[in-house]
Amino acid sequence: MLEPGPDGALAVGRGDPHIRDVPASSFRPAVSRLSLTDFRGYGALRFEADDRPVVLSGENGAGKTNLLEAISFLAPGRGLRRAKLAEIDRRVPPARATEVAPGAWTIAARIATADGPIQVGTGRDAASPSGERRIVKIDGAKAKTQAELAHLAHLVWLTPQMDRLFIEGSSGRRRFLDRLVLGFDAGHATRLSTFEHALKERARLLREGPADPAWLATLEETLAADGIAVTAARQTLVARLDAACAAAEGPFPSAVLTLKGEIETMLGAMPALAAEDELRRRLAAARKSDGESGTTAVGPHRSDLVVHDRASGMAAALCSTGEQKALLISIVLAHARLEWQVAGVPPILLLDEVAAHLDAGRRAALFTALTEIAAQAWLTGTDAALFAPLMGTAQFFTVADAAVVPTRI
Repeated sequence: MLEPGPDGALAVGRGDPHIRDVPASSFRPAVSRLSLTDFRGYGALRFEADDRPVVLSGENGAGKTNLLEAISFLAPGRGLRRAKLAEIDRRVPPARATEVAPGAWTIAARIATADGPIQVGTGRDAASPSGERRIVKIDGAKAKTQAELAHLAHLVWLTPQMDRLFIEGSSGRRRFLDRLVLGFDAGHATRLSTFEHALKERARLLREGPADPAWLATLEETLAADGIAVTAARQTLVARLDAACAAAEGPFPSAVLTLKGEIETMLGAMPALAAEDELRRRLAAARKSDGESGTTAVGPHRSDLVVHDRASGMAAALCSTGEQKALLISIVLAHARLEWQVAGVPPILLLDEVAAHLDAGRRAALFTALTEIAAQAWLTGTDAALFAPLMGTAQFFTVADAAVVPTRI
């Protein structure tokens, strides 16, 4: 977990003892091989790439986003579409009813890491009762939880659906923030998973009642400890990321980020251990009301990431659609730079149709930033010409007819 400096400050930049001035490294995390079976429109696909940015071009519906979604399953969670696992299985059109029925989807990948190449396999467990269980294997060994993926490489993505991030519910903003936290604190995934499991179990016990007070107390102990740790990790990153956004230059708007919620207020008023005790007390006191409402009224699952445009002071939700997208890109770029400075390696970025609605100046600034950060960024678009400034820097592929081939330029 990132920690404040000796004086409690969370400044970012030269002079911060927790930020190393890291030169562009010869190493960058990268997906170097990807194999898909019965995934969306792909019956079987295998292709390789190096650690440079990857441009995937093709017509709408060709399967470009499907490839990014597959890569997103190399991280913990439900992927960039948050689809039900069974919905991802390849479908056979009625016109090809004689075709062999597909099985549950699988992904195999080779990821270049600082410790050498790692083989990752994941897919839907068709044998599970719900059909909604995902299996993960790392170098052939079955992982206990998906959270283990967070220790291999860090993935961050932007999709057109996320253009509404600032105007829809807070849950999407929390997921976005938690994805960013993982770049600095891989253990955040485990704490989140443990917290969410305890939250659901407590809700179930209160709903079904009468619940064993001792078991409720045990769950509330977990919720208090992990809830405070989750919030502290979020707060630390938000403070550093806000400073990184303030220091960034270029045509993208600078974002002001704050984290708001009841737990954040607690941590601002008392030490972490005292906040744990207070959260535990509030959870115990709210058992009756939480049981009646079917919700848990207090916890990090109620927090919200609040974003403003630094220049105008306007809330992101009130900015134009174009400026909201630009703010989102600026946050992701600032975070990637921060991760590169702190860890010496950048995240893997999945940028779906991100350049389509940017003017020429902002497109150029985006491509320059990706080159400077030395990230393996996967970019999609219908027109390869949009990515011409990356010629010689990126590798170009064309996606068509469930195949990926080098683009003829």
